[in-house]
Amino acid sequence: MATAMLAAVGHAFKLADLRRRILFTLGMFLVYRIGVHIPVPGLDPHVISDLIRSGTIFGLLDIFSGGALRYFSIFAMSIMPYINASIIMQLMTIAIPRVEQWAKEGEEGRRRITEWTRYLTVVLGALQAVGTIFLIERSRPGAVLRPGLLSDIVIVVALTAGTTFLMWVGEQITEHGIGNGISLLVFAGIVSRLPSGAGTLVEYLTGGVVSVVSLVILVIVGLAVIAGVIVVQQGQRRIPVQYAKRVVGRRVYGGRATHIPIRVNTAGVIPVIFAASLLALPQTFGSFFTWHWVQTLMNFFRFGGFWYEFVYFWLIVAFTFFYTAIVFNPQDVSENIRKYGGFIPGIRPGRPTTEYLERVLVRVTVVGAVFLGLVSVLPAVVPGITSIPNIYFGGTALLIVVGVSLETMMQIESQLLMRQYQGFLR
Repeated sequence: MATAMLAAVGHAFKLADLRRRILFTLGMFLVYRIGVHIPVPGLDPHVISDLIRSGTIFGLLDIFSGGALRYFSIFAMSIMPYINASIIMQLMTIAIPRVEQWAKEGEEGRRRITEWTRYLTVVLGALQAVGTIFLIERSRPGAVLRPGLLSDIVIVVALTAGTTFLMWVGEQITEHGIGNGISLLVFAGIVSRLPSGAGTLVEYLTGGVVSVVSLVILVIVGLAVIAGVIVVQQGQRRIPVQYAKRVVGRRVYGGRATHIPIRVNTAGVIPVIFAASLLALPQTFGSFFTWHWVQTLMNFFRFGGFWYEFVYFWLIVAFTFFYTAIVFNPQDVSENIRKYGGFIPGIRPGRPTTEYLERVLVRVTVVGAVFLGLVSVLPAVVPGITSIPNIYFGGTALLIVVGVSLETMMQIESQLLMRQYQGFLR
């Protein structure tokens, strides 16, 4: 298997176009990693590092930013505002008829949606930067070296500009590189923290903080999660569809059998990101207001607490069903099957087909939603099993890393197979 993969990599670099795309993607990764180490002026990075090590939600956000939050660099907010803006625009295609019309206008409509997504990213980035500064100032009063309005404006502008630049980098990777640029930036940020995490585990082991047994249990849990993510990401329910023969002139159309693939995890990691963003609101509001009920709400949804993880799990389940309903519409699929003379064996066309697709979709989505929820709350469960503190590289990170790796590998695979080369998968 390893030999076949190395051979496939060699074939990929033999192709000029594919080699150029891979090298361009790696070059953008280099730009991203350089920007991670450019600090925002006016902040004490040592105070920020202490805040991250204290076990707050900043530790989890630091994983997704690739360590940029630890150094509080210009990329500290990572690409999260763009992801949230994309989710909001997708929801608006359902709620606002004008945006729904854009989505049906083809390339021109997609261009308009992309343009508004960019504007919304800048707005959300500025709001998140303001909330982050207020939260840091309240948590660590000495973090800002020269407190004042001018200093806050400089920090907010620097953070917003960094997010906007990352958005541009992600779009360039999508257009000129290989794979989805935004997903690859999140992937690069998570993977870049692996050496640091491994070094921390070695320190815990040599310092007697954890035992070898705990480390072995952590490795076993990690491998089990990776295997589960691969199975769920690749798993799908195939519904057979038969098309009747049609004679048009002298040509015969149809008469073939195909299938409709319903993925176990249709929503991907979007429900996880959306749920985490929603649960960050109490912390954000708590940084602005000192009212007693606001502080009580912030403590109630404290990161790592029982109620935080409980609500986090059910929000992921709810958002999984919601987003799957947006992506896969059984009524539209049923109408398309009927329009082209197709039918599901044993199911009558029309409403019975729609109801059958809805039943199958609900059953499959239950498995994917529960799996997403369980994997996402792993960082709160694993320390209790292994006694290893502050393990932020948990289920959500593994979910993103494995999912993006499979997606990118499949894209390279398709490029190789188009040119009659052996791919990664055999």
